[in-house]
Amino acid sequence: MAAPISFCLRFLCFALAIIGTCAQGGWWEVIVQDAGIATMHAAVTKWNTVVLLDRTDTGASNLSLPAGAPCRNDPNDLALTTDCSAHSALLDLKTNAIRPLTIQTDTWCSSGQFLPDGTLLQSGGWNDGNTKFRTFTPCIDTSFCDWVELQNPTLSQGRWYATNQILPDGTIIIVGGIGDNSVEYYPPRGNGAVNFPFLGNVANNEGDNLYPYVHLLPSGNLFIFADTQAVLYDYNADVIVTTYPQLQGGPRNYPSAGSSVMLALKDNYSTATIIICGGAQYDAYQNNNVNLPAQGTCGRIVATDPNPAWEMDTMPFVRNMGEMVMLPTGEVIIINGAQAGSQGFGLATNPALNPVLYQPDKNLGSRFTTLNPTTIARMYHSTANLLPDGRILVAGSNTHWAYTWVQPFPTELRIEAFSPDYLSADNSNLRPVVAKAPKSVQYGKLYNVYITVPSPLTGTVEVNFASAPYSTHSFSQGQRLVKMNIPRPIVLEANGQYRIVFQAPPNGIVAPPGYYMMFVVNQGVPSVARWVPIVIS
Repeated sequence: MAAPISFCLRFLCFALAIIGTCAQGGWWEVIVQDAGIATMHAAVTKWNTVVLLDRTDTGASNLSLPAGAPCRNDPNDLALTTDCSAHSALLDLKTNAIRPLTIQTDTWCSSGQFLPDGTLLQSGGWNDGNTKFRTFTPCIDTSFCDWVELQNPTLSQGRWYATNQILPDGTIIIVGGIGDNSVEYYPPRGNGAVNFPFLGNVANNEGDNLYPYVHLLPSGNLFIFADTQAVLYDYNADVIVTTYPQLQGGPRNYPSAGSSVMLALKDNYSTATIIICGGAQYDAYQNNNVNLPAQGTCGRIVATDPNPAWEMDTMPFVRNMGEMVMLPTGEVIIINGAQAGSQGFGLATNPALNPVLYQPDKNLGSRFTTLNPTTIARMYHSTANLLPDGRILVAGSNTHWAYTWVQPFPTELRIEAFSPDYLSADNSNLRPVVAKAPKSVQYGKLYNVYITVPSPLTGTVEVNFASAPYSTHSFSQGQRLVKMNIPRPIVLEANGQYRIVFQAPPNGIVAPPGYYMMFVVNQGVPSVARWVPIVIS
């Protein structure tokens, strides 16, 4: 039934685009009616599949493991010591089919990041998963792939509610977590000696500093933010270089989380701007105040400026638990969340159904546009990921300890896709098709990409590389958009294809090695992406 519904929605949007309705605010479609698991973590792979993860310690999911697959046997599990249901799954974006995956240790509030070869590294969790690393090496649809639990190495401190970020050499740095205010690495290279005073507090002491926002700046240092405070950290020297001004307006991280994104890197890649939006009021979590309105402010800071200062803006409405998704155009969509309460089980009300578009190049006070709403609440434990076709995949939402079907906010097993305005029918004549792209790129070198377009090119054309982040708890770990420099005029070839020459990023500080979605964007309308790895020569 999904295909006819999708066709009808697209036909309706084509008709409405004539009068400008769909082109004003995008549209939604349910692509999976029952994924079987409530998606708490999600990541898009280079084979156009999506890894979905839930926690493993509250009993059976709604998705059975296939016959013959090993059940999860855990004598320390709080609910089921033998569990033959899946707590991870793989979504095939071509067919929207779900395949159960097997995971053996507890992934509750864990973290993740892709390694340079496209393998998903997943770290930490709770209970028996607290010190574990797990890997998932994605495969084509004719092969079989599943989770591998690593026996060595393990996390030295245990990491629960931590954040991962890939570094220029392909190493993963793991920052923070409950009870831990340090960093460590995969592969191991020792823990950092710096103790960050604003990280690692236990959440119920109103330490709103879990799942810190970590961004790799083009200076080579890390911007690390938690609660209301940010520092610039030189991980090579293991020193704090700068302490940024405090962000006003209340706490911004779990359990009072808003969200954060680094804006697109471009031109000479020397400037990095960080946005942090929304959050809960300071005492909403501590007092279990589910009706206390969320925050509506956004802070914006040029993190590479020698005298950085926060510029404050206001969203169209308040929001906590939102997810900020970088679009191929360099614009940002803020999606999911609630308008009151805080993160945690049953601690929020008034779902934020309308996404908001943030256009960073517009003047202060005119950057936000409210988009068309979903009908499905996406609150605690929901995710949002950019897809190679330009849509946003939205999944999860479980405001309960276990799977619960009571209203008003039952455990959510449906998966949706949100199509931004650029995919509307009235933009189809602008949408490029990538005819030929490089199989890989090396830093600083020139490459050709060939495209076709229904209408002649008359405006701005960009080649933009978008990372595949790990989405969980209102933050997409490792999210990055890098705009390539185009040093030569675009040429129309005799075969009707346009040849674009672009220059790869100069180094791994600007774009760490790994697989990126390469979009060609024509006047704000992106192509379907090609997966292109940036490799260290």
